[in-house]
Amino acid sequence: MARIAGVDLPQKKRMEYALTYIYGIGLHTSRMILDAAGIDYNKRVHELSDAEAASIRNEIQEKYMVEGDLRKQVAMNIKSLMDLGNYRGLRHRKGLPVRGQKTKTNARTRKGKRKTVGSA
Repeated sequence: MARIAGVDLPQKKRMEYALTYIYGIGLHTSRMILDAAGIDYNKRVHELSDAEAASIRNEIQEKYMVEGDLRKQVAMNIKSLMDLGNYRGLRHRKGLPVRGQKTKTNARTRKGKRKTVGSA
């Protein structure tokens, strides 16, 4: 089983898509990692040798911030926005959309379940 950056990769997926299961690695970054490690995109995870898995692990550790460290950095960035008290920070604090979306009818995932203001 291939475990890279604390994530178990799905066994039957091609390597270029399997690496995207790691937080912080998209398709483009996945391809760059495989090019640097010299591994074919079409190789399946279960076909990976230990040496190839180690080369991918080393490449990710040296050049990319992924998983826990990246999540921590994103959380710290959001916290610093909230501490500064700027517009984006206030939107984060109130639990509203941050990037200018309208909130009259949409934004349910950000605002949560409807709170009905009923007539008495």
